Amino acid sequence: MAGVYRAYFIDSSALVKRYVQETGTAWARRLTRRHPSTIIYIARITVVEVTSAVARRRKGTPPLARSRTSSILRRFRQHLDGRYTVIEITPALLDEAARLANAHTLRAYDAVQFAAAIEISRKEQDAGFAPVTLISADQELNSAATTEGLAIEDPRSHP
Repeated sequence: MAGVYRAYFIDSSALVKRYVQETGTAWARRLTRRHPSTIIYIARITVVEVTSAVARRRKGTPPLARSRTSSILRRFRQHLDGRYTVIEITPALLDEAARLANAHTLRAYDAVQFAAAIEISRKEQDAGFAPVTLISADQELNSAATTEGLAIEDPRSHP
């Protein structure tokens, strides 16, 4: 991508806030608006995690109506086509995720998210761009990211 831009890796805990009203929703929506100077990376597994998180809201208190969850998921799928850059899950990424899970005692999918964030941040830096900021509402993941030297932002700190 030519020019100067800001790059973010958004994990599922933060991205779901873009679609479901929670603390940090307004901030997450501003961050993920299509803008030529911003690139948003997500891991391929985020598709499954966001879908699951939204669908599970049908059983929540209060429950989200099926029509509302369908609408949210339709919008999310539309955004996958052009708004987000999806990082594929490779055997090497899974090897790094296993290392990170062990080193930081992370849950499995959190470790995969973290490995994807580190991978894309390294690629950005190797290309001469600024490091990627990890956007996550998961305290354990944010703590591990800080330990590994990755910049973080928690949408919950933006009510």
